[in-house]
Amino acid sequence: MGTVTIGVSIAVPEPHGSLLQERRAGFGDAAAHGIPTHVTLLPPTEVDRAELPAVEAYLTEVAAACPPFPMRLSGTGTFRPLSPVVFVQVVQGAEACTRLQQQVRDASGPVARELQFPYHPHVTVAHGIDDAAMDRAFRELAGFEAEWPCTGFALYEQGTDGVWRKLREFAFGGGAVVPPQAGHADRGTIASR
Repeated sequence: MGTVTIGVSIAVPEPHGSLLQERRAGFGDAAAHGIPTHVTLLPPTEVDRAELPAVEAYLTEVAAACPPFPMRLSGTGTFRPLSPVVFVQVVQGAEACTRLQQQVRDASGPVARELQFPYHPHVTVAHGIDDAAMDRAFRELAGFEAEWPCTGFALYEQGTDGVWRKLREFAFGGGAVVPPQAGHADRGTIASR
C-alpha cells in the first residue's frame, strides 16, 4: 500500500484563512496555495497507508477528550535567524494547542515522533522567501487580529503534487466527525475556487 505523508492541524476559519493564504502568496511564498492556513499539531509525518484507520481512531479519542476552547491570533513573530519563517501569533489557545499536540504525538499513539524544534503554536505567513519579503510580511500583518471558538482539528494528507488535502475532521468533546465531500472546496486550495 505504500506510505503517505500526513499532518494534523487546526484550520484558521473563513474569512481569515483565505485572507492569510492570499497574503502569503502575495509575499512570494510559492507553497501558499498548497497549504491551507492552519496551526500545526503534527508536522509532516510519513506513515504506512495501512495505518491510517488506526491514526483516525486515535485522533477521534484525542479530540473526544478535549473541550472546545477560544483561539485568538494577534500580531506577528518570526523564527529567524534559526528558521526562515514569519508567522501570526497565537495569543489565546496556545496552551490548549500545546497539550493537544503532545497528545497527538504521544508515545502510546500511532504517530509518536520527536520534533525538530520546540513546539510553538503559530500560523505561518511566509516561509523560505527573501529577507525583504519576510520583513514586509512581518510589518504588514503586525496589526492582524482574528478570534474564533476552536471546536476541533483535522487530518491532512500531502499529495504527490505537494498540496495538502483534508482527509477527516475531528470534533472536540465527542461531537460528530465530518468527512469532507469529494469535490468540496475544502479539498482543494484557494487557487481552485
